[in-house]
Amino acid sequence: MKKPVLIVMAAGMGSRYGGLKQIDPISDQGEIIIDFSLYDAVAAGFEKTVFVIKPEMEKDVRALVEGGAGKHIEIEYAFQKLTDLPEGFSVPPGRVKPWGTCQAVLSAKDAVDGPFAVINADDFYGAHGFRLIYDYLLSAEDDDKGRYAMVGYFLRNTLTEHGSVARGVCEADENGYLTKVDERLKIMRRNGEIAYTEDDETWVSVPEDSVVSMNFWGFTKSFMDELTRGFPEFLKSALVENPLKSEYLLPKEADSLIKNGKATVKVLNTDDRWYGVTYKEDKAPVVAALQSLKDRGIYPEKLWR
Repeated sequence: MKKPVLIVMAAGMGSRYGGLKQIDPISDQGEIIIDFSLYDAVAAGFEKTVFVIKPEMEKDVRALVEGGAGKHIEIEYAFQKLTDLPEGFSVPPGRVKPWGTCQAVLSAKDAVDGPFAVINADDFYGAHGFRLIYDYLLSAEDDDKGRYAMVGYFLRNTLTEHGSVARGVCEADENGYLTKVDERLKIMRRNGEIAYTEDDETWVSVPEDSVVSMNFWGFTKSFMDELTRGFPEFLKSALVENPLKSEYLLPKEADSLIKNGKATVKVLNTDDRWYGVTYKEDKAPVVAALQSLKDRGIYPEKLWR
C-alpha cells in the first residue's frame, strides 16, 4: 500500500476574517495554525503534504513552512485557479472566487497517487484526528464501492464565541457509517443553546453532541476520479442556478456518492477541541489555547528545530 498523503487546502482568502488568515502567525515563535497540524501529521506517520494555494501565495507560504515543517515532511504545491474548468466550460462574468473544496482537491490530482487525507489550512484539529485518519488510510481498499472516511467532531467543540459558522451536521448508522450531511450555513450558540437558522428569523436547536464535519476527510485515490466525473455535472446546474457563488463542496459530493450507493464514509469520532480563526476576534483566544497546550507539554515550545 502507498503511504497516505496530506492535502492542505489553503487557497481561501478568509473574507470574514479580513485577510490571509492561513499565514497569520499564531504563536510567539511565529508559527501559523498549519504548523500545529503538520506537527501532528508527522507524528501520525505522514511523510508528504500537498499545499493547495493560489499562485500569488506561493512565495509567502514557502517562506513560512519550508524552513520549519519542510525539514520534516516533503512539501509540494498545487494551484487552485478560477479558470481551471473542464472542457466546454468558462468562467461566468463577475465570478471572482474559485469553485470550492472539491476543486481544491482536484487541483492536487497530479501530486497524489494513493490514499490521501484532506484538511483546511486555517483549522486546528488536534493530534487524535491525524492518528485516526492515517491508520484508517493505511489499510483502506475499495471494493464495489469507494471506502472513505471522515474525522467527526462534536459540535460543542467547534464553535466560535464571535459569530455564526457553517457546519455540516452528520448522521451515521449503527456501524458508524455516514448516512447524511445537512449543511447548516448559520449555526451558533445563542440563549444558552446551539441553534441554526436559514432565514434569520426561525432558529432550530441542535444537540451539543451532534457530530459535524470540519473538512477532515480520508479518501482512496478513486475519489479523484469521482471528482473529475462530478465537476462537469456540478457546473451544468451551478452556472444556471447561482453562477457567481455556487461551490463544489466535499460534504455534498460525499453525501451524493453515499446516496447513489457508490461509496461509504466511516465516521471516526474524536473529542479533541477544534480551534479556528473564522473572525479576527478569534485570534486572541486561539493564541491562548495553543500556548496552553504548549505549557502542558502537549507540544514543544518551538515546534520545529
